[in-house]
Amino acid sequence: MQRSLEQRMAIKFCVKLEKSAAETIPMLKKAFGVDCLSDRQIFRWHKAFAEGREDVNDENRAGRPSTSSFDDNVKRVRDLLNTDRRLSVRLISETLDITKTIVHEIVSECLGMRKKACTDALKAIPENDYRAAFDAWKTLWNRCVDAGGMYFERF
Repeated sequence: MQRSLEQRMAIKFCVKLEKSAAETIPMLKKAFGVDCLSDRQIFRWHKAFAEGREDVNDENRAGRPSTSSFDDNVKRVRDLLNTDRRLSVRLISETLDITKTIVHEIVSECLGMRKKACTDALKAIPENDYRAAFDAWKTLWNRCVDAGGMYFERF
């Protein structure tokens, strides 16, 4: 923002010196390097200043007004998650009246939270224990099949 304001001032200065837009472009590219405005923007601003524009500030753009502050939303989501970590993005969205995409961005990027996959718990089980539990399940399943579905163990 500040760099583009400086460049607009430089363009206005070049117009006052009666430099053409074609002469202005290489000077701006040399002065601002990779941060330089595009040629099209330089031509647009040069024309505006040549036609009598005095203000170097950009005009307000039309469009949807900002309805909420992002930082405030981050705080609201964080506070809600501190009460219950198991809340879904949809429920947070409905509770705080924020779109689901914004809530997801806040939760995943700003707060750095992610769902802990249940596979992590399964991976923590030693392979021998897993095989033993699976074999025990297969035995019970076979008994149930052999009994025509009428097999129940009493605990």
